[in-house]
Parts: sequence; C-alpha cells; structure tokens
Amino acid sequence: MSTPNQLDDVRLPDNVGETPAFAILFTIGLCHLLNDIIGGLVPALYPLFKRSYSLTFAQIGLITLTYQITSSLLQPLVGLYTDRRPRPFSLMFGMTITLGGLIWLSRANSFHTIMVSATAVGVGSAVFHPESARVARLASGGQHGLAQSIFQVGGNFGFALGPLLAAFIVVGRGQRSIAWFSLDALLAMVLLFIIGTWYRRTVFSRKKVQAATTNVRSPLPPRKVAFSLAILLALIFSKYIYMSSIGSYYTFYLISRFHLPVQSAQIRLFVFFASTAAGILIGGPVGDRFGRKYVIWGSIIGVLPFTLILPYANLFWTGILTVLIGLILSSAFSAILVYAQELIPGKVGMISGLFFGFAFGVGGLAAAMLGKLADKTSIDFVYRTCAFMPAIGFLAYFLPNLEPARLRRKSAPSERVYPEAN
Repeated sequence: MSTPNQLDDVRLPDNVGETPAFAILFTIGLCHLLNDIIGGLVPALYPLFKRSYSLTFAQIGLITLTYQITSSLLQPLVGLYTDRRPRPFSLMFGMTITLGGLIWLSRANSFHTIMVSATAVGVGSAVFHPESARVARLASGGQHGLAQSIFQVGGNFGFALGPLLAAFIVVGRGQRSIAWFSLDALLAMVLLFIIGTWYRRTVFSRKKVQAATTNVRSPLPPRKVAFSLAILLALIFSKYIYMSSIGSYYTFYLISRFHLPVQSAQIRLFVFFASTAAGILIGGPVGDRFGRKYVIWGSIIGVLPFTLILPYANLFWTGILTVLIGLILSSAFSAILVYAQELIPGKVGMISGLFFGFAFGVGGLAAAMLGKLADKTSIDFVYRTCAFMPAIGFLAYFLPNLEPARLRRKSAPSERVYPEAN
C-alpha cells in the first residue's frame, strides 16, 4: 500500500496546474543556488588544502575526480529510482548529507578525510539534482523550458558565488571557517522541507497521477529515441568541454596572453558566468515558444564563429566574444534537457540525472585533460584546439522535430499524446 511519502511504479504528470507555480520555481531555483555554492566552494579550497597538508597536484586531481565522478554516476541511478518510487523529502535528505560533508571538511586533518568529505558533498549533490529538476517540471504549468531556465540559473549563480564567498570567508579565517557554510545548507534544508510538503500535497494522489499519464507514450520508436539521446549527449560533450576551458583556465589565459592582474582576470571570469546565466534564462522560454531543436541548433552552431575567432582577438574583443559565447552556448542546456525529457515521458528523474551527471562528469574530466594539455603545450594552444568543439553541434541536424510545446499545452494532461516526429 502506498504511503504519503511513496508511490510505487507510477509516472508523475508532466506538470501540475495550467500556469507556472512561480513561488515553487523560484524556491527550487534558490535551493539550487544554495546547493551549488557548496559545489563551487570545494575546488576553491584546494590552495588552502595544498598548503596545509602538502598535497601534490595528483592528489588535488584525485579529490576532484572522486567528487565529480561520485555525483555523475549516482545522479542517473537516483533519478531512475525516484521515477518509480518518488520521495518528496529526499531533497532535504540529500542536503543533510551535504551538511555532514561540510562539517567534516571543516575538521579534516588529512588527505583521506578530505576525500571522504568531498565524496559526501558529491553524494548530496547527486541526490539533489534529479528530484529538484522534477519539481521544476511539475511546477512549470507546461512551460518546461522556462521552468528549467529558472531552476538552472540558480545553480549557475551559485557555482559562481562559491569561490567568491570562499575568498571572503575562508581564506582569511582558515579551514574551520568552512563550517559557516553550514548555514547555507541549513537554509536549503528548510526550503526543501517546504518544497517536499508541496510535492506530497499536490502530486501524491494516485488517481491524479494515473489520469495524467494514462495516454502518455513516447513520441518515437525506441531505436530513434536511443539515436536522439546519443546525439544530445554528444552535444553536451562538446558544450561542456568548451565551457570547462573557459571556467577553469580563462583567468590563466588572460594573465598569460594579456598580462592582466589576477583581480581583473577574476572580474572578467565573473562577467562570463553572468552572461551564461542570462543565456540560460533566454534559452528556455525561446524553446517553449519556437521549439527545442531550433534553440539547440542555433546555440551550439551559432557560437562556432565566435570560438574560432577568440584565440586571435585582442583584449577588448576577447571580453566581447566571451560574453557572446557564454550567452549563446549556455542557452542550449535547458532546451536539451527538456527535449530529452519529452523523448521519454515519465522518466524525468532518470533523464535529468543522466544529463546533469554527464555534464558534471565531462566538465571534471575535461578540466583535468585540458590542464595536462596546457602543461605540455600552452594555454593558447588549448583555446585554439577547443575552438572547434562546437562543430559537433552539426549533429543537431539529425534530431527529429518534436511538436512545439506551445501546441502540446493546448491539450489537457489526460489527453496529451505525442505525435510521431516528422
């Protein structure tokens, strides 16, 4: 028998209500910000740990690999599980694990305890992302791209704020001050309890779930679904390798090529992150209005001329080009995620976990590989090589045209049937 906290072997409806629940969307976006502040904090602490415990660069890389691979591998598994057995309060549970990892990190006294702490933060992140993406979709009122944009921009800002807060709080006060970030996790737990209460009260009616999913079927044959997912993952691969080259090495590039001071380079990196946040906000609603495939195509291919020019631009145009690159390239992820969710209705958690986990894992591995490449060649060579990565976006030509979401929303949830793709 089902309990208020569990429904077994059912699909959740695509959305609840006819209009977006903006209070829920902004709350889950804020929780994403709070969660990813902690995610951005961990790598910002590496110089402190390296100095305090005489860590090698190989050990630093192992911490990053453990943290990111833990999160990457667990996310699709968590999503697959909660698709069939939803847990309204699993989000708060995941943040509890993150809180424990933070406290342990503030008290860590060896490389091994740092590894365990970072792993706990990775596990908490893995639990958070699939279910929170589902909450955003449920609160979308059918405007799935807009909902994912609001959700994702919170995480984007959070990851950008993590290093800044570390600089102000931890650098001057030492390792023990990491515990102050527990307030971040505690606030997120309170908000996630509110989200969990809404989740259970609004969605957990078996009749509502069954009525909303009775006629839902995949828009494509299984072989086409697998082919389309492979293309989307290839696009994520190209996008996050290039994004990693900017996020991890842009400051070094500016210092090496234009001899900027560290502070000026960091400000320009923050401007890049701000442009990606704007792109995320734009990409989702545009996909709702005109169709996901066009946003995916325009985003990844549209950025290619700018990435090819960037390695040869002067300082002024480098700033302009990186803003345009962040704005255009970041608009794709919301469209890619929603497109993938519509390929496999009823598997929102699994798809969200797969794509968040894959993006996170590719970004981490790319940072390590590009760092080795830079050691053997130069930062300039890294940017000239990565400039071609968006060319993989030509694969988007082979994605089938799904019916635009704005037309699907005209049908009631119980009548929603996805037609065959063109």
